[in-house]
Amino acid sequence: MTENYIGWDIGGAHLKAVLLDGDGMVQAAAQVYCPLWRGLRELEFAIDHVLLEFNADRHAVTMTGELVDIFQNRREGVLKIAGTLSLKLQGEVRYYAGRHGFVNSEALDKHWEDIASMNWFASVQYVAQKVPKALFIDIGSTTTDIALIDSAVPQVRGFTDAARMQCDELVYTGVVRTPLMAIAQKVPFADQVTNVAAEFFATAADIYILTGDLDVSGNMAETADGADKTIQASACRIARMIGCDAGDAPLPSWVALAGSFKKLQLEQIRQALLKQVALLKDGSGLQLIGAGAGAFLAAELSEQLDLEYHAVSEFITAINHEAGTMAAVCFPAYAVAYLSVGKSGVFA
Repeated sequence: MTENYIGWDIGGAHLKAVLLDGDGMVQAAAQVYCPLWRGLRELEFAIDHVLLEFNADRHAVTMTGELVDIFQNRREGVLKIAGTLSLKLQGEVRYYAGRHGFVNSEALDKHWEDIASMNWFASVQYVAQKVPKALFIDIGSTTTDIALIDSAVPQVRGFTDAARMQCDELVYTGVVRTPLMAIAQKVPFADQVTNVAAEFFATAADIYILTGDLDVSGNMAETADGADKTIQASACRIARMIGCDAGDAPLPSWVALAGSFKKLQLEQIRQALLKQVALLKDGSGLQLIGAGAGAFLAAELSEQLDLEYHAVSEFITAINHEAGTMAAVCFPAYAVAYLSVGKSGVFA
């Protein structure tokens, strides 16, 4: 009987978990809305939700939730999140510390800086085993992670959020939670360019509900106004961004406005990708590998950049299609679980 492993990726807005067997095959995967800024009880509830369905005595943990403002600083966040996990999880719990590999709870204080916001590196390490020359991009609900891989080695310049933001390896834009005022200050609408309200009236999820790229199941976060997640409700919210009511124009006009915001967000990410591509001496054979809830944007970006595209789901072996698809959405949780199994190349 093989042991099962759970990979945990604890974010500020979502908890992601992937269950692997001892051969690295995905048995199940789940994403749970977890607004951690409201308190650690939200994390406890989310863990309980996962443990109702998943059973394992080996756990590999990565996180970004230490950034939320209920913590005085990132060190406190790492330690308090780990403290919650120690109360909830049975069996061996190891924490992913990036270039230092996995550490146990006794080493948390020594390695908290290596643990904080290192989920992206687990993903990159996994992809580097599969694709020797790649531009990896994980477009999530809140942020976009970008990493260059050459000769099967991650070629990243930053290992902290601050450093990664400076070199465009971390772009604070995503397909669900990003306020539209953070995407653009001006946007084309009805043959004119109009200013965008600096108000939290709408989010990126409203864009992609209107364009049809995102369904309700992919939009776990609360809406800006607390109202429904329907197409009409999204139209109401996006109209407010330019000082209008949804009734001031027909629905196709608001769909077109959503398309304009999408184009601007794509361009922001494209510019960040181009900065990474420029670092390569030889760009031949470069592939773009896409992950996350916004992988549909990665596919479009590959066309714009004329790069061969592969979704990370192609490199995941799962018990069924549903589990594999969700594991791709929860990719850092999958990667950290796989790396903890210690059988690199098992699917090669």
